Amino acid sequence: MIQYGYISGVAMVFEAIVFGVIVLAVGYWATMFLMGRRDDVLHGKFVEEEPAAEPPARFMPHVPRARPAPAAPQPNKDSLQALLTVIKRDLHDAARS
Repeated sequence: MIQYGYISGVAMVFEAIVFGVIVLAVGYWATMFLMGRRDDVLHGKFVEEEPAAEPPARFMPHVPRARPAPAAPQPNKDSLQALLTVIKRDLHDAARS
């Protein structure tokens, strides 16, 4: 038993599906057009550029090499002793606070 309401509902769903596909297609077209892929929009396929006969020359600017940093002078006994004295004084002051 086919009822009129059932057929009408199926037709409405089919109509909604067709309308949805059309909306998706227009959205895709608009997106590609706005992104600048006008060749894709016009031809309906992704257009790839033909490769050039010879690869383009790459420009590499001359970058001078970095010079190694000069070695730090080796600390002597007097400078190490002075550093140790300053550290002891700072620790003693911090303990008082």
